[in-house]
Amino acid sequence: MTRVRDVARIQLVNWPALLAYPLAFVVAMPLLGLGIDVSNGETATGPHEIYLLPALWGMAATGHLQSMTQVFPFTLGLGVTRRKFAAATALVVTAQALLLGLVLVAFGAVERSTGGWGREARLFGLGAWRQDDPVTQWLAYSGPIVAASAICVLAGVVFQRWRQTGLYLAVFGSAAVLAGFGALATTRRWWPAIGGFLGGQPSLTLFTAGPLVFAVLLGGAAWLVLRRATA
Repeated sequence: MTRVRDVARIQLVNWPALLAYPLAFVVAMPLLGLGIDVSNGETATGPHEIYLLPALWGMAATGHLQSMTQVFPFTLGLGVTRRKFAAATALVVTAQALLLGLVLVAFGAVERSTGGWGREARLFGLGAWRQDDPVTQWLAYSGPIVAASAICVLAGVVFQRWRQTGLYLAVFGSAAVLAGFGALATTRRWWPAIGGFLGGQPSLTLFTAGPLVFAVLLGGAAWLVLRRATA
């Protein structure tokens, strides 16, 4: 375990991308939301939601892509095993998600106490995430960050194993699969059923359990590729 913590600390050398930039974005979200409201002429038009959280997920996940492409070769040169590096990556991903989730809970509390930043805007207390219990709010905020990070970890591992060609093939292949499914769902008229199913799920299922299962599946795929990745 000590070795895993040491490798995690090596990854945290990239702390600006993993922590500082995402935290700065969270702090800036109320101002960004105000800018969006002003540009849309919605400064005082009643309760409304502004969807900036997905941008935070992407920003938080990018640092793990850098860890796989830059830190992984360095640690291999230090004699770190792939298993230890994978465990350290899981530790860093989890810690980052829980920390950012806690910050989002705090900002959500400020948002409620200020009446939606004085204009009934909801950036953090989105309807889909609403939970009465701060602990469940924390978990619901953290889940999507873990899932987004798993995507970037897998992308970094694919790049490390097969370089640009493998990454391009993975991106184009994933896009083709999603486009094919979208076309099939449209043709078969599945979207209302899909929307009804997802809308009937509790937020902890959608934003904690679901993302964690997704992250475990991607993590398993990343491990299979990482075992053969070289520096």
